[in-house]
Amino acid sequence: MSHAWMPASPCGDGCLTSGDPEVGPARRAARLAAAAGVVPLALLVAPALVALRRPARERLVRLVFRGVLVAFGVRLVVHGSLDGAGRGALVVNNHISWLDIIGINAVRPMRALAKKEIAGWPVLGGLVSRSGALYLDRERLSTLPATVRELAEALRGGSLVNVTPEGTTWCGRASGRFRPAAFQAAIDGGVPVRPVALRYRLADGRETTRAAFIGPESLIASLRRVSRLRGLVLELFVCPELAPGRARDRAELAALAEAAVHAALGTDAVLLPRTAGTATPTATTATPTADTRR
Repeated sequence: MSHAWMPASPCGDGCLTSGDPEVGPARRAARLAAAAGVVPLALLVAPALVALRRPARERLVRLVFRGVLVAFGVRLVVHGSLDGAGRGALVVNNHISWLDIIGINAVRPMRALAKKEIAGWPVLGGLVSRSGALYLDRERLSTLPATVRELAEALRGGSLVNVTPEGTTWCGRASGRFRPAAFQAAIDGGVPVRPVALRYRLADGRETTRAAFIGPESLIASLRRVSRLRGLVLELFVCPELAPGRARDRAELAALAEAAVHAALGTDAVLLPRTAGTATPTATTATPTADTRR
Protein backbone atom coordinates (compact mmCIF):
# COMPACT_ATOMS: atom_id res chain seq x y z
CA MET A 1 0.00 0.00 0.00
CA SER A 2 1.26 3.49 -0.87
CA HIS A 3 0.48 6.67 1.04
CA ALA A 4 0.24 10.31 -0.01
CA TRP A 5 3.37 11.12 2.03
CA MET A 6 5.47 8.44 0.34
CA PRO A 7 8.13 9.92 -2.00
CA ALA A 8 7.32 9.54 -5.69
CA SER A 9 9.25 10.38 -8.84
CA PRO A 10 7.75 11.22 -12.24
CA CYS A 11 10.74 9.60 -14.00
CA GLY A 12 10.01 6.69 -16.32
CA ASP A 13 10.99 5.10 -19.63
CA GLY A 14 10.74 8.48 -21.35
CA CYS A 15 13.74 9.68 -19.32
CA LEU A 16 16.10 7.02 -20.67
CA THR A 17 18.81 8.16 -23.08
CA SER A 18 18.96 6.49 -26.47
CA GLY A 19 21.87 5.42 -28.62
CA ASP A 20 24.13 4.44 -25.72
CA PRO A 21 26.78 1.85 -26.74
CA GLU A 22 26.05 -1.74 -25.72
CA VAL A 23 27.98 -4.97 -25.34
CA GLY A 24 27.04 -8.21 -27.08
CA PRO A 25 24.80 -11.00 -25.69
CA ALA A 26 27.74 -13.13 -24.53
CA ARG A 27 29.23 -10.26 -22.51
CA ARG A 28 25.84 -9.48 -20.97
CA ALA A 29 25.38 -13.08 -19.84
CA ALA A 30 28.90 -13.16 -18.40
CA ARG A 31 28.30 -9.96 -16.46
CA LEU A 32 25.06 -11.21 -14.91
CA ALA A 33 26.69 -14.53 -13.99
CA ALA A 34 29.66 -12.76 -12.42
CA ALA A 35 27.38 -10.46 -10.41
CA ALA A 36 25.30 -13.39 -9.20
CA GLY A 37 28.48 -15.08 -8.03
CA VAL A 38 29.30 -12.20 -5.69
CA VAL A 39 26.47 -13.10 -3.26
CA PRO A 40 27.73 -16.62 -2.42
CA LEU A 41 31.21 -15.14 -2.05
CA ALA A 42 29.91 -12.50 0.35
CA LEU A 43 28.04 -15.09 2.39
CA LEU A 44 31.12 -17.31 2.44
CA VAL A 45 33.40 -14.61 3.85
CA ALA A 46 30.78 -13.11 6.21
CA PRO A 47 31.61 -15.36 9.21
CA ALA A 48 35.25 -14.27 8.99
CA LEU A 49 34.37 -10.58 9.28
CA VAL A 50 33.76 -10.70 13.04
CA ALA A 51 37.26 -12.08 13.61
CA LEU A 52 38.99 -9.37 11.60
CA ARG A 53 40.11 -5.98 12.83
CA ARG A 54 38.28 -3.01 11.39
CA PRO A 55 40.83 -2.08 8.67
CA ALA A 56 41.01 -5.65 7.38
CA ARG A 57 37.23 -6.05 7.61
CA GLU A 58 36.63 -2.87 5.61
CA ARG A 59 39.16 -3.90 2.96
CA LEU A 60 37.34 -7.20 2.49
CA VAL A 61 33.90 -5.59 2.32
CA ARG A 62 35.20 -2.97 -0.11
CA LEU A 63 36.60 -5.74 -2.30
CA VAL A 64 33.20 -7.44 -2.47
CA PHE A 65 31.38 -4.26 -3.51
CA ARG A 66 34.06 -3.42 -6.05
CA GLY A 67 33.55 -6.91 -7.40
CA VAL A 68 29.94 -6.03 -8.26
CA LEU A 69 31.07 -2.94 -10.16
CA VAL A 70 33.69 -4.93 -12.05
CA ALA A 71 31.13 -7.61 -12.87
CA PHE A 72 28.86 -5.03 -14.52
CA GLY A 73 31.74 -3.25 -16.25
CA VAL A 74 31.30 -0.05 -14.22
CA ARG A 75 34.31 2.25 -13.72
CA LEU A 76 34.31 4.23 -10.48
CA VAL A 77 35.80 7.75 -10.36
CA VAL A 78 35.98 9.47 -6.97
CA HIS A 79 36.56 13.18 -6.34
CA GLY A 80 37.49 13.82 -2.70
CA SER A 81 37.62 11.42 0.24
CA LEU A 82 35.04 9.69 2.41
CA ASP A 83 37.60 8.75 5.05
CA GLY A 84 36.79 10.32 8.40
CA ALA A 85 38.42 10.69 11.78
CA GLY A 86 36.81 7.66 13.39
CA ARG A 87 33.59 9.49 14.22
CA GLY A 88 30.04 8.97 13.06
CA ALA A 89 28.56 10.89 10.15
CA LEU A 90 25.37 10.95 8.11
CA VAL A 91 26.38 10.38 4.48
CA VAL A 92 23.66 11.61 2.11
CA ASN A 93 23.48 11.48 -1.68
CA ASN A 94 21.18 12.02 -4.62
CA HIS A 95 19.49 8.74 -5.56
CA ILE A 96 19.58 7.41 -9.11
CA SER A 97 20.24 3.67 -9.11
CA TRP A 98 20.73 0.54 -7.05
CA LEU A 99 24.36 1.04 -8.08
CA ASP A 100 24.56 4.09 -5.78
CA ILE A 101 24.99 2.07 -2.60
CA ILE A 102 27.39 -0.31 -4.36
CA GLY A 103 29.61 2.58 -5.45
CA ILE A 104 29.65 4.30 -2.07
CA ASN A 105 30.56 1.08 -0.24
CA ALA A 106 33.23 0.31 -2.82
CA VAL A 107 34.88 3.54 -1.67
CA ARG A 108 34.13 3.40 2.07
CA PRO A 109 32.11 0.53 3.59
CA MET A 110 29.33 1.82 5.81
CA ARG A 111 25.88 1.05 7.12
CA ALA A 112 22.81 2.20 5.22
CA LEU A 113 19.27 3.29 5.97
CA ALA A 114 17.31 1.44 3.31
CA LYS A 115 13.72 0.56 2.52
CA LYS A 116 12.86 -2.85 3.92
CA GLU A 117 12.15 -4.28 0.45
CA ILE A 118 15.88 -4.18 -0.38
CA ALA A 119 16.55 -7.01 2.10
CA GLY A 120 14.87 -9.41 -0.32
CA TRP A 121 16.58 -8.18 -3.50
CA PRO A 122 18.94 -10.53 -5.35
CA VAL A 123 22.66 -9.63 -5.22
CA LEU A 124 22.18 -6.28 -3.49
CA GLY A 125 19.95 -7.41 -0.61
CA GLY A 126 22.41 -9.84 0.89
CA LEU A 127 25.31 -7.41 0.60
CA VAL A 128 23.41 -4.51 2.20
CA SER A 129 22.10 -6.66 5.07
CA ARG A 130 25.57 -8.06 5.76
CA SER A 131 26.93 -4.51 6.01
CA GLY A 132 24.62 -3.76 8.96
CA ALA A 133 21.78 -1.92 7.24
CA LEU A 134 19.01 -0.20 9.17
CA TYR A 135 15.66 -0.80 7.48
CA LEU A 136 12.81 1.67 7.08
CA ASP A 137 9.19 0.61 6.62
CA ARG A 138 7.98 3.33 4.27
CA GLU A 139 4.38 2.10 4.42
CA ARG A 140 4.11 2.64 8.17
CA LEU A 141 4.67 6.29 9.05
CA SER A 142 4.23 5.46 12.74
CA THR A 143 7.59 3.64 12.73
CA LEU A 144 9.56 6.67 11.50
CA PRO A 145 10.34 8.22 14.94
CA ALA A 146 11.74 4.92 16.19
CA THR A 147 13.82 4.56 13.03
CA VAL A 148 15.23 8.08 13.48
CA ARG A 149 16.14 7.24 17.09
CA GLU A 150 17.87 4.04 15.96
CA LEU A 151 19.73 5.99 13.30
CA ALA A 152 20.82 8.65 15.82
CA GLU A 153 22.10 5.95 18.16
CA ALA A 154 24.16 4.36 15.36
CA LEU A 155 25.64 7.74 14.44
CA ARG A 156 26.37 8.56 18.08
CA GLY A 157 28.16 5.24 18.36
CA GLY A 158 30.61 6.21 15.62
CA SER A 159 29.00 4.60 12.55
CA LEU A 160 28.93 6.11 9.09
CA VAL A 161 25.39 5.65 7.81
CA ASN A 162 24.37 6.24 4.20
CA VAL A 163 20.92 7.76 3.59
CA THR A 164 19.19 8.76 0.34
CA PRO A 165 16.95 11.62 1.54
CA GLU A 166 15.06 11.97 -1.75
CA GLY A 167 13.31 8.78 -0.65
CA THR A 168 13.15 7.29 -4.15
CA THR A 169 15.20 7.09 -7.33
CA TRP A 170 15.28 9.73 -10.08
CA CYS A 171 16.74 9.57 -13.59
CA GLY A 172 19.68 11.88 -12.84
CA ARG A 173 18.61 14.70 -15.11
CA ALA A 174 15.76 15.41 -12.72
CA SER A 175 16.03 15.12 -8.94
CA GLY A 176 13.88 15.36 -5.84
CA ARG A 177 13.93 17.43 -2.67
CA PHE A 178 15.93 16.19 0.31
CA ARG A 179 13.39 15.24 2.96
CA PRO A 180 14.46 16.35 6.43
CA ALA A 181 13.50 13.42 8.72
CA ALA A 182 16.88 11.63 8.64
CA PHE A 183 18.76 14.89 9.26
CA GLN A 184 17.17 15.02 12.71
CA ALA A 185 19.25 11.96 13.56
CA ALA A 186 22.45 13.89 12.74
CA ILE A 187 21.33 16.72 15.00
CA ASP A 188 20.33 14.35 17.82
CA GLY A 189 23.53 12.36 17.42
CA GLY A 190 25.72 15.47 17.26
CA VAL A 191 27.47 14.32 14.09
CA PRO A 192 28.22 16.04 10.78
CA VAL A 193 26.51 15.47 7.44
CA ARG A 194 28.67 14.47 4.46
CA PRO A 195 26.90 15.20 1.16
CA VAL A 196 27.93 13.08 -1.82
CA ALA A 197 26.89 13.86 -5.40
CA LEU A 198 26.54 10.99 -7.89
CA ARG A 199 26.58 11.13 -11.67
CA TYR A 200 26.47 8.41 -14.33
CA ARG A 201 28.14 8.95 -17.68
CA LEU A 202 29.72 7.03 -20.53
CA ALA A 203 33.43 6.63 -21.16
CA ASP A 204 33.32 9.36 -23.82
CA GLY A 205 31.87 11.82 -21.29
CA ARG A 206 28.27 11.77 -22.49
CA GLU A 207 25.57 11.69 -19.83
CA THR A 208 23.46 8.56 -19.57
CA THR A 209 20.29 7.86 -17.62
CA ARG A 210 20.17 4.17 -18.48
CA ALA A 211 21.73 3.22 -15.14
CA ALA A 212 18.73 4.70 -13.34
CA PHE A 213 16.25 2.47 -11.53
CA ILE A 214 13.04 4.30 -12.31
CA GLY A 215 9.31 3.91 -12.62
CA PRO A 216 7.57 0.62 -11.91
CA GLU A 217 10.28 -1.56 -13.46
CA SER A 218 11.59 -4.61 -11.62
CA LEU A 219 15.11 -4.89 -10.27
CA ILE A 220 15.80 -7.70 -12.76
CA ALA A 221 14.87 -5.40 -15.67
CA SER A 222 17.22 -2.72 -14.35
CA LEU A 223 20.04 -5.24 -13.85
CA ARG A 224 19.67 -6.41 -17.44
CA ARG A 225 19.72 -2.87 -18.82
CA VAL A 226 22.88 -2.01 -16.88
CA SER A 227 24.51 -5.25 -18.02
CA ARG A 228 24.07 -4.13 -21.65
CA LEU A 229 25.85 -0.78 -21.25
CA ARG A 230 29.38 -0.33 -22.58
CA GLY A 231 31.72 2.11 -20.82
CA LEU A 232 29.50 3.04 -17.87
CA VAL A 233 31.21 5.40 -15.40
CA LEU A 234 29.97 6.24 -11.91
CA GLU A 235 31.36 9.53 -10.57
CA LEU A 236 31.26 10.38 -6.84
CA PHE A 237 31.86 13.95 -5.70
CA VAL A 238 32.46 14.18 -1.94
CA CYS A 239 31.38 17.61 -0.66
CA PRO A 240 32.66 19.36 2.48
CA GLU A 241 31.08 18.30 5.76
CA LEU A 242 28.16 20.18 7.27
CA ALA A 243 28.25 20.54 11.05
CA PRO A 244 24.84 19.94 12.67
CA GLY A 245 25.10 23.24 14.51
CA ARG A 246 25.37 25.14 11.24
CA ALA A 247 21.61 24.87 10.65
CA ARG A 248 18.67 26.10 12.67
CA ASP A 249 16.78 22.83 12.26
CA ARG A 250 16.61 19.63 10.23
CA ALA A 251 14.86 21.33 7.30
CA GLU A 252 17.68 23.85 6.89
CA LEU A 253 20.31 21.13 7.27
CA ALA A 254 18.58 19.13 4.52
CA ALA A 255 18.51 22.21 2.27
CA LEU A 256 22.22 22.84 2.84
CA ALA A 257 23.06 19.24 1.88
CA GLU A 258 20.82 19.41 -1.18
CA ALA A 259 22.45 22.66 -2.30
CA ALA A 260 25.93 21.15 -1.88
CA VAL A 261 25.01 18.19 -4.11
CA HIS A 262 23.59 20.47 -6.81
CA ALA A 263 26.68 22.67 -6.67
CA ALA A 264 29.01 19.67 -7.09
CA LEU A 265 27.03 18.50 -10.13
CA GLY A 266 26.69 21.99 -11.60
CA THR A 267 22.91 21.84 -11.54
CA ASP A 268 20.45 24.30 -10.03
CA ALA A 269 20.85 24.47 -6.26
CA VAL A 270 17.94 24.89 -3.87
CA LEU A 271 18.69 27.73 -1.46
CA LEU A 272 16.71 28.76 1.58
CA PRO A 273 15.27 32.29 1.60
CA ARG A 274 17.26 34.90 3.46
CA THR A 275 15.83 35.61 6.92
CA ALA A 276 16.68 38.14 9.57
CA GLY A 277 19.88 37.24 11.39
CA THR A 278 20.52 34.20 9.20
CA ALA A 279 22.84 34.09 6.24
CA THR A 280 21.57 32.47 3.09
CA PRO A 281 23.09 28.97 2.84
CA THR A 282 25.45 28.55 -0.05
CA ALA A 283 26.80 25.38 -1.58
CA THR A 284 30.45 24.64 -2.15
CA THR A 285 31.96 22.43 -4.80
CA ALA A 286 33.52 19.07 -4.17
CA THR A 287 37.19 18.64 -3.41
CA PRO A 288 38.91 18.67 -6.82
CA THR A 289 41.39 15.86 -6.15
CA ALA A 290 40.39 12.85 -8.24
CA ASP A 291 40.89 9.30 -7.06
CA THR A 292 40.10 6.84 -9.85
CA ARG A 293 39.23 3.27 -8.90
CA ARG A 294 38.17 0.33 -11.02
